[in-house]
Amino acid sequence: MTSKILETFLECQKEQRPALLTYTVAGDSTKKQSLEIIKSIAEHADIIELGFPHNTPIADGEQIQESSHRALKNGIKLPDVFHIVKEFKKSKYTKPLILMGYFNLILQYGPLAFLKKCKEVGVDGLIVVDLPYPENKSFADQCKRHGITFVQLLSPTTSNERIKKIIKDSHDMIYYISMLSTTGGKLKVLPKKILNNYNKIKKINSSKKLVIGFGITVKTIATLKKADGLVVGSQLCKEITRSLHVRQNPVTNLSRMVFVLKRKII
Repeated sequence: MTSKILETFLECQKEQRPALLTYTVAGDSTKKQSLEIIKSIAEHADIIELGFPHNTPIADGEQIQESSHRALKNGIKLPDVFHIVKEFKKSKYTKPLILMGYFNLILQYGPLAFLKKCKEVGVDGLIVVDLPYPENKSFADQCKRHGITFVQLLSPTTSNERIKKIIKDSHDMIYYISMLSTTGGKLKVLPKKILNNYNKIKKINSSKKLVIGFGITVKTIATLKKADGLVVGSQLCKEITRSLHVRQNPVTNLSRMVFVLKRKII
């Protein structure tokens, strides 16, 4: 059975464009508004990534850390994250949703109980930032048994031998980190070089959908539109912060920003 994530990539491929993936943090700026935000951006985004906040987000830059801080200050817990997902899935929006976060929260919840709950509320995929390959093989297999896509990560320093192994064991989607940085860093690598690295990975197995993340903004997204998918996160989190500071509605502003991002890649 084809996953909703793969179906979405195939639909975008027919339209000859990359999938647009957006990332926001669950509970930012409030639990209610967080749900409103993902509903509003689902009008334009193809796949929704939702982070479960963590107090020591090692891979995240300043913008996402601020979002996580606001969410934690609001008392957001994993049951709240599941509630947001459940409500989103009950809405008119049928976009796939990927949860993204850190393994110790999953471990505290209980990995099997976590996956059962993900399946129950309609989570389509998981990205676990601090659970690398091959240590993640057992958990990835459990994800597959629950019908959830486990997204493996690749970076510019991943060796060819390791890339081949990760691709062989990967599910429908792989996440390529464009540069050695935390999220939200300025794109320090030329798009041409990113795409060269990207194409080398695609040649190993073109059937696996490969998305690019880190450093992608309204200004840079068009230069990378040959990819299967592009992830924008930090700029959205930064826009929530800006909107709050100037007392504007983050829901409206993010919807407008994601509309602009989509226009840049079609």
